[in-house]
Amino acid sequence: QVQLVESGGGLVQPGGSLRLSCAASGSISSINVMAWYRQVPGKQRELVATIANGGNTNYADSVKRRFSISRDNAKKAVYLQMSSLTPEDTAVYYCKANLKRGGSWYFSDYWGQGTQVTVSS
Repeated sequence: QVQLVESGGGLVQPGGSLRLSCAASGSISSINVMAWYRQVPGKQRELVATIANGGNTNYADSVKRRFSISRDNAKKAVYLQMSSLTPEDTAVYYCKANLKRGGSWYFSDYWGQGTQVTVSS
C-alpha cells in the first residue's frame, strides 16, 4: 500500500511563511515527478509547482518568486516553502507523486489527503 502524507499546514498571517512537507511510504521502486496542487471550495484543483526526479522545477505564475519546491529522493519526500503569503493562497494543498510501485511495470499518480492552509489576519 502506497501512502502520501502531507503536513505543515495551518493558519498564518498575510506576509508570513509556511513550509509544507509530503512523504511517500510503502513499496515504491521509483518516483518520477512530484507536485503540489491546491483547491478552493467550488473551484478546480490547480497546479502550484512540480519537480522532476533530476530537480527541474516549474511554478504557476501566481506563486513564482514566492514559493519554492524541493525534494529529498532518499526520504521520498517533497516540500513546498511558501513565503509572502496572501489570503488568495488560502486553500487545501495536496501533494502528488508519479511513481512506480515495487513489482509494477508502470507509473501511476498517487495523491495525499490534503492539508489546509489559511492566510488571514
